[in-house]
Amino acid sequence: MKSFSGFVRGTLAVDAFLFLKAGLIGLSIAAPVGPIGLLCIQRTLAHGARIGFVSGLGAAVADGVYGAVGAFGLAAVTQFFVTLALPLAVGGAAFLGWMGVQLYRTVPLARPAGAADDGGAWRAFASVFALTLTNPMTIMSFIAVFATIGGDAATTGTAAGIMVLGVFCGSALWWLALASAIATVRQRIGTRVLQAINRTAGTFLLGFAIWQLIAVMR
Repeated sequence: MKSFSGFVRGTLAVDAFLFLKAGLIGLSIAAPVGPIGLLCIQRTLAHGARIGFVSGLGAAVADGVYGAVGAFGLAAVTQFFVTLALPLAVGGAAFLGWMGVQLYRTVPLARPAGAADDGGAWRAFASVFALTLTNPMTIMSFIAVFATIGGDAATTGTAAGIMVLGVFCGSALWWLALASAIATVRQRIGTRVLQAINRTAGTFLLGFAIWQLIAVMR
């Protein structure tokens, strides 16, 4: 009986450590400020913490999708994304550029103090989810990472599921912290400042899109 309880505790400890490592990876993938982070910051300022967090969840779910492909060793799916790398990259750059132009042209409306508009939660989620999925090279990173942290354990369904859940939770935790922190200064920003932020963010998104297209052409 003691040996069985010791086995259970040992298994739970291994699973918890694996979850923690995957969570840290999800956090490290989400944390660098790129086009997704910039977009979530802008949406939090314009529409509140809820929309900013929901936008970040789109990226977290996309990370989870790529993580599942890498963790479960789905070679056919991996090859599918690799084959479509060029059209996905071009489509993603075009979508990012379009979002940049739309954001640059957006004129923020005055809002009452404490107001929080929804800004279209599903649209916010779907746009960031699609934008994250159009970077097919992300899947290669997940495959390499999961091979490192999981080893032979990645071949089991339980370990793979724990890693995917860990990556999602780590990424989601970052977006929750970011949206909450940005929301604390939201009411201090007037419409003129917000318009300047929109134009700056839109310019950067357009720049990211152009950079991605140049990288694809090379």
